Amino acid sequence: MSSYAKPLPKLDPLNRPFWDHAREGRLAIQVCSACKDAHFPPSPVCPNCLSEDQEWQPVSGRGTLESWVEFHRAYWDGFKDDLPYNVCLVRLAEGPLLVSNLVGDAAKARLGAAVNVVFEQATDEVTLPKFALA
Repeated sequence: MSSYAKPLPKLDPLNRPFWDHAREGRLAIQVCSACKDAHFPPSPVCPNCLSEDQEWQPVSGRGTLESWVEFHRAYWDGFKDDLPYNVCLVRLAEGPLLVSNLVGDAAKARLGAAVNVVFEQATDEVTLPKFALA
């Protein structure tokens, strides 16, 4: 795979399951085994009950558009060819919020619009979940 010029996440033991699922084309979030709280970003303990008993569960990949912004400036050189590009805040159907990119025809974006996850392979190790209008 050619070199990827944009910033990439630093994989660590806490977030690696998220990226492993994404590489397989699945969106996953942490769920507390004690209180069933579904949350993201990953945490070593449940933000609701402080239990350390967490597991990763695949989710639907469906959500609603909470907010978005169109960037017209490349803060990293790797984004120059993508200008303008959209960054979005999505509320997953399962509850947690994710920050990602809105891909496709953003001119039709509306607050509360239904979105679905899509995946972009950045490197052999990192596949990025992004969202498209449903």
